[in-house]
Amino acid sequence: MGMTKNMFTRLDHVGIACTDLDESIRFYRAVYGLEVCHREKNDDQGVVEAMLRLNGSDDGGATYLQLLAPTRADSPVSKFLRSRGEGVHHIAFGCPDVDQASVSLQAKGMNVLFTPPRYASMGSRATFLHPRECGGVLVEIVTSAGSASV
Repeated sequence: MGMTKNMFTRLDHVGIACTDLDESIRFYRAVYGLEVCHREKNDDQGVVEAMLRLNGSDDGGATYLQLLAPTRADSPVSKFLRSRGEGVHHIAFGCPDVDQASVSLQAKGMNVLFTPPRYASMGSRATFLHPRECGGVLVEIVTSAGSASV
């Protein structure tokens, strides 16, 4: 069986849905010693988020835990919390070129949710793959601002 070149360079982050962002931050700080390196509000997605950096990587990106709390009842994270409760919302893979990865994944029949990719956390660009085609897992594909080939 031939080897396919991996389009991903790292696990960018694991998105975790939570009801109380500050309480979740306190938990990750107290139990794991993780500190918030970035916070932002995303009005488009109806969330407030905190990025907790785990480590760096050779491609200039890093690996994070992303805590997501809804800011309105109709946001995707709010709907997720109502149906599933707190927990892992999505996983995100880092890649050098989210536009190229998006085209490649569409050519393989994947349902790419945002074409073109959208601006996301910390100036990154990202798109998502529908969980129906990914074993029930919402997958985000991210090019970090530092490694973006724009």
